[in-house]
Amino acid sequence: MTTITTQATKTASTRFNAATRTLARRPTPNSAVGNTALAYARTWRSVDADGQILGRMATRIAITLMGKHKPIFDPATDCGDYVVVTNARKVAVTGKKADQKLYRHHTMYPGGLKEIPYKTMLKNKPEEIIRRAVSGMLPKNRLRAKRLERLMIFADAEHPYKENLLKDYSAQLGETWSRVKKAEAAAATAAAAASPTPSA
Repeated sequence: MTTITTQATKTASTRFNAATRTLARRPTPNSAVGNTALAYARTWRSVDADGQILGRMATRIAITLMGKHKPIFDPATDCGDYVVVTNARKVAVTGKKADQKLYRHHTMYPGGLKEIPYKTMLKNKPEEIIRRAVSGMLPKNRLRAKRLERLMIFADAEHPYKENLLKDYSAQLGETWSRVKKAEAAAATAAAAASPTPSA
């Protein structure tokens, strides 16, 4: 009796593990990409709060801490990056918030409600202003404390994490789709106006 050995039979025999009596996992295009550990690595991002609007900046920081900007994001995993915020003392607010906003906490004793005006908080603890704004925009679950640990806030420009920073995130905080499109349209109009028109 003649045994016919095909290419599929040879491939299956090389992938078969006699000890576990299973076939080895077939390589897929995704597994052949390379070192995927870089996709899970946490990067350090720098944010300069000088002149930034508090709420809009806190929204982008919260998204970065959660890792929603990554393709591997999952609500049950903590895959966000580190964020270093500098010049917290120079953060801006809109409207009358600088005069009207109050920060409240309770000492848990009778009559222990404490109210701190925004200007007093900005003078004494400017880091707490940004931390509270970001904390309020994170999901209220077990991961919030871990995510806030990766948020480093400094009142001035000096900080000890300069060697860790890989990306300056300040330029992207104010970007929206409409602003990007308007900027591209303005650049195209300026380029068209600057180019000389061919003479007939």
